[in-house]
Amino acid sequence: MKAQLSRKFRSAVAVSSVVVFTMAVAMVNPASGADAAVGTTLIAPAGIPNVPAVPFTGTKVAAFTSPQSMVNLSVVPAQGIVGDPMVVSGKAMAPNATFTLTWSTSDASWVAGIEPNTVNYMGTSYVNYNVDMATVTTDATGSFTFKTKIPSDWGGVHDIYAIAAGVGAGHGGIQVARGFTMTPTSGPVGTPITVTYTGLGPKLYAAGSALIYDNHFAGEMMARWTRGTATAVILAAGGVGKHYVQANEAISFSYLNVMQSPVPYANSGSGVFTITKDNGAFKPWTQWPAKVTPSVSARTTLSNIGLDPATKAVASLSVESGPVGSKTTVNVNGLTTTGSHLIVWATVVGNRVNCTTGTCWVYNSIPLATVDVSGSSISKEVTIPDHLGGWHVIQIKQGDMIEAQTSFYVKESIMPFLDKNGKTIGLGLAKADLSGSIEAFAKGGAGAPTNSFKQGEEFTISIKGVGWTQFDNTLAVTYDNSYIGYGCGFNSNGYLVVHLKALGGVGTHIIDLRPLLYTQQPSFGNTPYGMTPVLTFDRDFAGLAFGYQIPAFHFAINITK
Repeated sequence: MKAQLSRKFRSAVAVSSVVVFTMAVAMVNPASGADAAVGTTLIAPAGIPNVPAVPFTGTKVAAFTSPQSMVNLSVVPAQGIVGDPMVVSGKAMAPNATFTLTWSTSDASWVAGIEPNTVNYMGTSYVNYNVDMATVTTDATGSFTFKTKIPSDWGGVHDIYAIAAGVGAGHGGIQVARGFTMTPTSGPVGTPITVTYTGLGPKLYAAGSALIYDNHFAGEMMARWTRGTATAVILAAGGVGKHYVQANEAISFSYLNVMQSPVPYANSGSGVFTITKDNGAFKPWTQWPAKVTPSVSARTTLSNIGLDPATKAVASLSVESGPVGSKTTVNVNGLTTTGSHLIVWATVVGNRVNCTTGTCWVYNSIPLATVDVSGSSISKEVTIPDHLGGWHVIQIKQGDMIEAQTSFYVKESIMPFLDKNGKTIGLGLAKADLSGSIEAFAKGGAGAPTNSFKQGEEFTISIKGVGWTQFDNTLAVTYDNSYIGYGCGFNSNGYLVVHLKALGGVGTHIIDLRPLLYTQQPSFGNTPYGMTPVLTFDRDFAGLAFGYQIPAFHFAINITK
């Protein structure tokens, strides 16, 4: 299904482009901007899937002069979406001359504050530049025609210049609007629906999109690392029949009078999904982000403080990531100290609320094992503590001195419910224990596991391994694709239990937990897109640059009579 732009919309948007294309400046230089506090602009990690290439040749063009008198290049159409045919032509230029056509574009990214024991979300950034579009040669009358297609690139105005010897001879441009596709268009409750929305921009007011399901806010989509193309998956929810999916221009939440805005090309797209049947609640499942190569080498809690200055020992792990309760073998070579050594787990304790002394959290060490070293090497299996998720350091210490250390990443996971024999009898979902007992409080109010509830009954969803940074301390919750709130696992040492009501009538209902950008304590100026579900978490999320693999969790419940 592909959204089409109305003729009236094309005409209205094209009018706004005329002013832009007739203006001239003395020099066309690269430019950048940031809607963020001071921090580190992140490099997109390698391995993000389906990232469009830099348009046309991809070769950047050096700054060039733009005189007041230039030929107006014709670009047809004046406005379109990615993939539309496009014709650039010029007349009354120098005859039998060669010109380089340029295309204006951008790179965009996220900004983060990197500290020894956390990472903070600090906003966004972008940089503008021009690329070599094509080489054209005019005929004897000084005319040329270049036919191509609108590339997979940012939405908004793209200036097109014809330059020779570093001087602009012609100028035109095109506005790229948004395109919408959705697949599939029918299926049972719980069917994954993939929405692709092209033409998002690099700057604040054009960079976001709100995905709406039956007039409910399901979450936000961004495309800073995917050159304006946002791709998200939601699950079909509701009764048998038609349901309406719409993508709107947004900074988190929908901007509903786009035609009157400074970015009128940021049109919505929509589609209809038909639910064919209700097969009942499905088994909970986890949707992981793309497996990428982190672009930031820093790891929280890893530093040289306390490291033996004489040590040459090197530590490694048989497994470098996993959920709480998983096992890894610590291997250390090159030890020069002997005797009793302690293997410890470096983490933090605290929260972001009770910061009366100015310190919200502090380092903490959890003992994992004791080993007796008689040679230069050791090998010891350890169990990952049931504690905070994210990056942690495993250290081999003699007394207070660290002889070797290495990092382990704790993945978030759905909490299993076990019977007395250790057999799994449920995953995440449970009837709420409202008894008020000490045991109930210790479990966050999670009671007996089940996925079936009566209308109005309270239930819980339990997650382990939630972290403490502004990228992984919180999960956003949607109910039937409607955002209802969020939960945090920092104060509870990574154990997150959210309480919900079973509502919406008899049948299957969908609950999703997704990453978000935490913008509360500590808070920074100009941090857009915060505190809402990030539907593009799997490919355009700042935490990926640090190696954070924060998933989305999908649950379903049955409401019975």
